[in-house]
Amino acid sequence: MEKNGNLILTGWGYAEYVASAAVALKALGGAADVYGVSRRRLPEFLGELAAERGTPQWKRIYLLGLSLSGDPEALRDALAKLKAKGVGVTWISALEMPEHIATLLDGVMKVRYHDGSLLEAVGQTFGVDVEVFMPLLNDRKKVPADVRAYFTLIDTAQFYYRNYQDESLYATTARYLANGVRPTAWEPDVKRAVEHYDRYGGRELLGKSREIAMLQDRINRVAAHEYARVLILGESGTGKETVAQQIHTKSPRRQMPFIAFNCASVTKELLEDRFFGHERGAFTNAVDRTDGLFLKADGGTLFLDEIGEMSLEVQALLLRVLEGGRFMRLGGNEELKCDVRLITATHRDLPRLVREGKFREDLYQRLNVVQLRTPSLREHKDDIPIIANAWWRKFHDNHVLKEEQIAALMDYDYPGNVRELINILDRATALEEDDFELLMREHKEMNAGLVGGLELKSGRIPDKLEDATRMHVRRVYEKYGQNLTRAAEALNVSRNTVRKYL
Repeated sequence: MEKNGNLILTGWGYAEYVASAAVALKALGGAADVYGVSRRRLPEFLGELAAERGTPQWKRIYLLGLSLSGDPEALRDALAKLKAKGVGVTWISALEMPEHIATLLDGVMKVRYHDGSLLEAVGQTFGVDVEVFMPLLNDRKKVPADVRAYFTLIDTAQFYYRNYQDESLYATTARYLANGVRPTAWEPDVKRAVEHYDRYGGRELLGKSREIAMLQDRINRVAAHEYARVLILGESGTGKETVAQQIHTKSPRRQMPFIAFNCASVTKELLEDRFFGHERGAFTNAVDRTDGLFLKADGGTLFLDEIGEMSLEVQALLLRVLEGGRFMRLGGNEELKCDVRLITATHRDLPRLVREGKFREDLYQRLNVVQLRTPSLREHKDDIPIIANAWWRKFHDNHVLKEEQIAALMDYDYPGNVRELINILDRATALEEDDFELLMREHKEMNAGLVGGLELKSGRIPDKLEDATRMHVRRVYEKYGQNLTRAAEALNVSRNTVRKYL
């Protein structure tokens, strides 16, 4: 990005941040760069600027509504060094600075505090009328279509930063707002980004846990190698398609098609047709020639989910394509060739299926070039607040969940993983239920028999004693017809203990 004399830094997560950046940008005549930065990242970011040699890239830096509590000591050090280099830093906020931070940072930057909203504080600082930007502070459901489109663009910019480390769209959004660019005049790349967000925005790997960080790192590594096949293993509801989509979007094939297909959704007899297409007259009702999934994904990525459900016959056909990259439509005699990156996924134990003769070993070896595993939600429960609040803010006008609501969500193992967590939040929204302890109690009662039955049917035996105990309690509860008193008597424990394990 070309550097201007001014730098505008805002926080993440709220439309007001981008609107405030637009106000500052308008006041500065567009001569500014715009970045989003977190509270934790701010001291580090300014420290890196202060450590640069030579003439500073920016002479004036504006911090719009940013919290200064990430690492105040490191922040003071960075601000002092910037001041010594002739860089002026101004903090603008609608919230008063905590006294201990104000004392620490006294003399190293300017402070502009104005009562009201951040948007109004920025407007008063720069002398700009902010009335045209005020709708961005309202409920997105109650604003004109053009304003709603900007809410979507803001969400898109943040999604691209979190998932693809693309910072440019955030600055573009602020510039569009500052210049009043209507959605019909947005650039093609911006429109495509919004379309991508509309399709995949609900599928995002959220979280800061070690498990998610490791998965993201491996995604970033394998994405660059566009011909490497990837096998994704993990329980249902852990985001396997999200991983596949991110691999594609971060790869050199990102401008080409991404086609996702669930092999369990079609009968064995129809899979060959779906894979390779057919010629006109190949069978009854084949009135036109049709391209299959491999041709539709030519040049891009084909994601096949639930490959463990394919019959041995279809596996043989798939293996033939992988070995030579060639195939024929049903009823055809012309050999076709395609260039497709194949990503596959399953929740099944493929090595066991190979041993049982239900999955071809040669196909397994072809698919298993790079293996990724999506962790179950119970393996990274610390991410539940991040995942839950991201969903909740999207559908509740940027509000976040209360501490007691988060605590109720944390007290559960989620055998259905992230999908089950989102379903619970969806139920809370539909029922307008604020009491999450009641919500979770009802959910556990509804699913007590289902969870135990699935564990028993699958033959999975938990390693942890706590999980094994819970599984046993559920089985006894089912044995006695879901009668809490009888189950407690049989287990020789209190009713409350049974409730706890259910």
